[in-house]
Amino acid sequence: MESEMLTKAIEALIIMSDPTRLAFLAGGVLIGLSLGVIPGLGGLVGMALLLPFTFDMDPFAAFAFLLGMGSVTTTSDTIPAVLFGVPGTTGSAATILDGHPMAKMGQAGRAFGAAYTASMIGGLFGALLLGISIPILRPVMLYLGSPELLAFSIFGLCMVSVLSGGSPLRGLAAAAFGLMIAMIGSDPQTGTLRWTMDSLYLWDGLPLVPVALGTFALPELCDMAIAKRSIAGGNTKVDTRSGQMGGIKDTFRHWWLVIRVAWLGASLGAIPGIGASIVDWVAYGHAARTEKGAAETFGKGDVRGVLASEGSNNAKEGGSLVPTIAFGVPGSASMAILLGAFLIHGLQPGPDMLSKNLDVTYTIIWSVALANVLGTGICFAFSNQFAKLAIIRQPIIMPLILTVIVIGAFQGSRSWGDLYALLFFGVVGWTMKRLRWPRPPIILGVVLGGIVERYMFISIGRYGADWLLNPVVMVMLAISLWGLIRPFMREVQNAGGLKGMFSGFSHPHYDVNTAFYLGFLLLVGVMLNDAQDWPFGAQLVPLIVGYAALIIATISFLNYTFRPVESAAVSEEDEKKTDLMKSMHMDLVSDDDHLERKVVAQRAATFLGWIVGFFVFIGLIGMLPTVFIFVICYMRVEGKEPWRLTLSIATCMTIFAYFVFDYLLSLPWPQSFMGDWFPILRDTIPSM
Repeated sequence: MESEMLTKAIEALIIMSDPTRLAFLAGGVLIGLSLGVIPGLGGLVGMALLLPFTFDMDPFAAFAFLLGMGSVTTTSDTIPAVLFGVPGTTGSAATILDGHPMAKMGQAGRAFGAAYTASMIGGLFGALLLGISIPILRPVMLYLGSPELLAFSIFGLCMVSVLSGGSPLRGLAAAAFGLMIAMIGSDPQTGTLRWTMDSLYLWDGLPLVPVALGTFALPELCDMAIAKRSIAGGNTKVDTRSGQMGGIKDTFRHWWLVIRVAWLGASLGAIPGIGASIVDWVAYGHAARTEKGAAETFGKGDVRGVLASEGSNNAKEGGSLVPTIAFGVPGSASMAILLGAFLIHGLQPGPDMLSKNLDVTYTIIWSVALANVLGTGICFAFSNQFAKLAIIRQPIIMPLILTVIVIGAFQGSRSWGDLYALLFFGVVGWTMKRLRWPRPPIILGVVLGGIVERYMFISIGRYGADWLLNPVVMVMLAISLWGLIRPFMREVQNAGGLKGMFSGFSHPHYDVNTAFYLGFLLLVGVMLNDAQDWPFGAQLVPLIVGYAALIIATISFLNYTFRPVESAAVSEEDEKKTDLMKSMHMDLVSDDDHLERKVVAQRAATFLGWIVGFFVFIGLIGMLPTVFIFVICYMRVEGKEPWRLTLSIATCMTIFAYFVFDYLLSLPWPQSFMGDWFPILRDTIPSM
């Protein structure tokens, strides 16, 4: 058996050495790198767009093309994450926490060197795991059922208590609220419309893309506009050459961390439904708990945080192919589209892929490995140019990034509701960032919400309460319970024990955070009240999650409002440890503390006005004309840039938007009133 597999692996490598197939692989890599840089687009969009082009290819070239694209989007998504604090894909969200501060310190090149090297190692590790594990993990994967998958999902959610640093209760409350957001729309069990507010847009739920871009991207752009800085800040020089080599050295200096997170990413990727949105956060949390001195430096520009995130997200791709190939169960959303390629080319996932089609299976493995090496090489070749973007003036780079984010957000469901959701979650995300509420737990909740609800219904319906007695479930829930108990134990310890927990209250103090707490509790209360009239099948999980959010947020609110800031019962050692935990936060810190609150509020309102104006003009005259006008207005008003530079950049950005999004990708544009008034314009101007 081993000799047969080795023979097939060598045959597959010879097959992949064909120049035509290598050309398709390289083309897929270039497309994947391009899509990874653009926020809102990624492997899922790319897989759907490229699938029709594979109809006339042989299976080897087709999978080389598709997997060449899908394997490297989480390599190039590092570029916007490090330079702009904007996740190119959801798999690079954790990279922002340390990569973006490194860029601000002029170490973008070092961050790129570390990220690219760790990504390549992770990708190769994922391909290696795929190669050796398909026959080995078959009985294991067949053993996992809904109860086990539910337990893994709960474990992923409970990791936020570790990742939330000094605000674990807020992290848990935000994760529970994210689960509730995921349940908006038509209930899959009964068809009941839940929290849709009579909006047709919400019937199918909130798309992840505008929620993620609004929660993460817009707040960072807003803070950039408030501070009136470029990404790297004032006169900071970007380290592009020597920093790159330093990043490579960092990767091999912390090789054991990279191997651990690569294994973690590949293993989690092999579990259906646990995608890139959670893998990088789990790996980051693992590094934060196990690396020496992490509490003091993570979130402030520690290269180990970049290594943890990037080493895991590329490894996920190889892991997600395991259930896809072996059992026909997609390990991620993009793998579901890849299953279509199997059927198009007459291949049946399952035992056949481990026997008579073993050569195709190993060409898939070689495609993933070669794509990671090629993608890393291309990124290294142009990393210096990418890093120099960090010194571009804010009035120039701001309208360009904002344009791409708006276009990317519109791909959520391709309706105006996506833009409204982008704006709403942008305001919520900026407020949470300012008040030190961790934002990533919301995204984790949105990603895992549907999975948790589906597996819970299946587990209860098939096994009743006995699903809790499953050995794997018991172990995972015990670990998850420990993650939930730890924040409470920390609060009790900081309060001087249980006696101190229920005494020593101070007079209540009120501030903006208090109002946010009350608004959060009111919103959750209203949502719970609406859920009371739903059928049992539709309200079961929302009520469980909603009451959990209400209880956790109430405890956190009371602790924040009535607990003294410093407790005399806390020892000096515990106080130092608490301060370190508070310094390790799972979010970015704003760097405009030198500004008065009034100035911050005025500049934030101005930035909001720019976005609203952008949306208004899109609705009136269409996307492409608005892009041209918006770039000119922003550069002239905010930066007083020269007319020649302004007009040239506006023209280039408009041409780029048309060529990439309309001509190449054929993406739809938001409908405009002018297009309604003059239908003939829709045939001549794509944005109408």
